[in-house]
Amino acid sequence: MFIGAQEMILIILVVLLLFGASKIPELARSLGKGVAEFKKAQREAELELRELEKDVKLSKEEKRRKLEKIARELGINPEGKSEEELLEEINKTITKKS
Repeated sequence: MFIGAQEMILIILVVLLLFGASKIPELARSLGKGVAEFKKAQREAELELRELEKDVKLSKEEKRRKLEKIARELGINPEGKSEEELLEEINKTITKKS
């Protein structure tokens, strides 16, 4: 949707009528501050999301390392096995030893 010159002039006239010429700079400053705050909040949210994604990825890698360590301690070769397969083999080995 495109706003032409005539529509823009009409919008400016309506704003002038509603708020008066003296209030327009104040409204523009307020609008600018609002946009700046919104952008700042958006950047902060994006940073938090990246940190969360990083933490989740590390948690998955840490979980895998712990599973592999436990498997090796029980004499299970973890190479080429999914986490589910490792868990299953670990459980089988533990129940056999119990």
